[in-house]
Amino acid sequence: MKAVAKSRRTALAAACLLWAAGASWMEGKVLLTQEEALRLAFPAGTKVERRTVFLTPVEQETVKKLSGAERLPSALATCYVGVRDGREVGTAYFDAHVVRTETETLMILVDPGGAIARIEVLAFAEPEEYLPRLRWYVQFSGRKLDDELAVARGIRPVSGATLTVRATTEAARRILALHQVIHAPAAKPQ
Repeated sequence: MKAVAKSRRTALAAACLLWAAGASWMEGKVLLTQEEALRLAFPAGTKVERRTVFLTPVEQETVKKLSGAERLPSALATCYVGVRDGREVGTAYFDAHVVRTETETLMILVDPGGAIARIEVLAFAEPEEYLPRLRWYVQFSGRKLDDELAVARGIRPVSGATLTVRATTEAARRILALHQVIHAPAAKPQ
């Protein structure tokens, strides 16, 4: 009787482990940690400062309008500013969004001129075949928030990854709009 109970406990424990392993597999593949992505974004010797920004309702509307998004962005935004030799070298943002039914997490680095410096995929929970090749993301480098930052205009579509392409492009527009609002020059007193 004890051997049967022990066997059932062992089988239950094994089933729980298999379920847990399957659940983590189903949650998606983590390609980079946040720390690894920040190391790619900012060269050694760069001081990285985490900043939290609270957007006003007017700023949220401005981000929505500039990006062409359907929904208002969150009022809370976090970014990581890299400073080297006393000047900003870039600002990194992390954006998690749904592609089809699962989440993708990106780091989008914006250079001091307001253009995308790089995009890194941190996690992708959709099937791997929906993930464009890494070289596809390179085309975002140097892009600013304009009409060309759109699929089939300045951004090449990818057969079999249409939803990922669209979600990534929307994230790039959203981050550039957010960056523009956060870094807008303060109104000068007259």
